[in-house]
Amino acid sequence: MRSKDDFVTMNIDDTQFLLSSGAKSFSGIVQSNKTAAFIVNCLKEETSEKKIVDAMCEKYDAPREVISSDVKEIIDKLRSINALDEV
Repeated sequence: MRSKDDFVTMNIDDTQFLLSSGAKSFSGIVQSNKTAAFIVNCLKEETSEKKIVDAMCEKYDAPREVISSDVKEIIDKLRSINALDEV
């Protein structure tokens, strides 16, 4: 899976925004916290939920179950706005 080309990110100060730049099913802006921004950045290239969880486990000192739950929640939100290309 990866983010669709018609969704782009923009950083203002320390905040990342995900913008729809032509998506037909979602017209808006999503403000990301640092965790969501990390996940969105991982999705700029083809990846899997497991690879994102692994990358977050390397970067953050948190239980894998918590990280896995956070990743699933963000991916589900991105799916709900049709921001992901999935094979």
